[in-house]
Amino acid sequence: MNGPLMSSQVEELGDNRVRLTVDVSLHELEHAVEHATNDLADSVKIPGFRKGKVPTPVLISKIGKDRIWVEAVESHISGWFWAAAARTRLRPIAAPEYDFELPTTEKEPWSFSATIEVQPTPEIVDWTTLEVPRVEAEVPQELVDQELEALRQTVAELVPADDRAAKDADTLVIDLVGEEGEVQSDTVVELGSGRLVEEIEAALVGASVGETKEITYELADESHTSVSITVKHINEKVLPEIDDELARSASEFDTLAELRAEIEGRILTAVEAEIDSAFRTAAVDTLVSASKVKGAGPLVETRARELLDGFVRSLDRRGIAPETYFQVTGQTPEVLIAQMHGEAAQSVARELALEAVADRIGIEISDDDVKALIREQAELSGDDPDEVIAGIWAHGHQESLREDLRMRAALDRLVGEVKPIAPDLAEARDKMWTPDKENTEPEKKLWTPGSKEPE
Repeated sequence: MNGPLMSSQVEELGDNRVRLTVDVSLHELEHAVEHATNDLADSVKIPGFRKGKVPTPVLISKIGKDRIWVEAVESHISGWFWAAAARTRLRPIAAPEYDFELPTTEKEPWSFSATIEVQPTPEIVDWTTLEVPRVEAEVPQELVDQELEALRQTVAELVPADDRAAKDADTLVIDLVGEEGEVQSDTVVELGSGRLVEEIEAALVGASVGETKEITYELADESHTSVSITVKHINEKVLPEIDDELARSASEFDTLAELRAEIEGRILTAVEAEIDSAFRTAAVDTLVSASKVKGAGPLVETRARELLDGFVRSLDRRGIAPETYFQVTGQTPEVLIAQMHGEAAQSVARELALEAVADRIGIEISDDDVKALIREQAELSGDDPDEVIAGIWAHGHQESLREDLRMRAALDRLVGEVKPIAPDLAEARDKMWTPDKENTEPEKKLWTPGSKEPE
C-alpha cells in the first residue's frame, strides 16, 4: 500500500451549489511535488547544468520553494478535484472555484476546497408504473437453415472438374505473375467467396484449364496494376445431403433432429441475450424520458470528447483517415460531433436516473462486493486476485468499481419492476390521443447508437 488516500467532505450551500473539501494525502502531495520538481528541472535553465540534471537543492535555491508548490498544486489540483467528485457522486455542471493556501511542508497532508454548481439528483417517477416494450424471443427457421448450410459447406468434397469451364463456387488452383514478374504458384481461390478483386473474379468465371488471363485492375489509391493468371486445376464442390449422415459426420449428434435442436437452442440463447440487453437499455431510457432527466455540464462535454477520440482511434486502427471517412460516408464533422454529444448527454442522463433509483431504494455496495468482482475478473484473466485488489485499493480505483456495481444493481431493480409489454401494443398506445399531447411541442429525441439518424 502507498499510504492513506485522499478523503473529502461535502457541504450543501443551497441552489444546487456545494463546497467540496478535499484532504490530499501525504503520499499524493509528495508525488505532486516530485513531478513538479522534475518538470521544472527539465524546463528551467541554470548555468552549469544540463536540463533534467539540476540537483533539487540547486533548483530550489534558484527558483524558490513557492514556485515548486505552485507548479505542484496547479498541475494536480484538477485531478484531485475530479477524483474526489467521483467518489462523492457529485456531477458538476460548471468549472470549480478553488480556495486554498499553498502548502508549506511536504511532511503533512494538505487540504483545499472547491465551490461548485452540481446537477441535482433528479426527481424520478414511480418506475413500477412504466411500460417498456419487449419482443418475444423466437428463432426463425431460416437462421437454423443458414447454420446447417454453413456446416454443410465445411464438409463438402472437392472433385476434379478440369473438363469444363470454371463457374461460380468452384475452387481453382492458379499461378499468378505480377507486374514486376513476381510469381505465386499453386494459389487456391474460391470463386464467389468475395475474397477476390472484382475484375479477377469476373475474368476467371468461364476460364478453362491451361488458359491464361491478363487482368488489369484499380488499387485503393486509384493507381492501376496488372496480373497474369493461369488456371491449372478446376475443382467442383460437392455438398452432402442435409440428413442424419451429415449430423454424424459434422457434429457429435446422431440425428439431424438433434443437430437442429442444438443449433436452435444456441441461436435462441444469443437472441435472448440481445433482447435482454435491448430491454435493459429501453427500461432506463423510458425512465429518463418519463422523468424528463437531462444530462448537462462538463461531464457531458468530457464524455463527448472521449467518444469522439475513441471513434478517431478506431478509424486509425483500420487505416482510415477521418477526412476519408467523411468523404466516403457523406457525413460532416459537425453532424458527427452532434451525434457524439447527444450520445454523451443520454449516457449521463441514464446515470442520473439510475443514481436516483439507487438513492431511493438505498443501494449500498460494500468493500466485500467490490473485492468479489475484482477476484472474479482477476481469475478470468489469470492474475493474482490479492495483488490486483491491493493495487486497486492503493490507487483509489475501487470507488469507480463501487459506483459501477451500484448502477448495475439499480438497473437490475429497475428492469425487474417495470412492466414489459408487446412492441405493437406500445406503438398503438403511443399513437393514442391523450390530453397532455394537446398543443405541445414534440420533444427532441437524443441520438443513441440504436437510432437511425440524429434529429
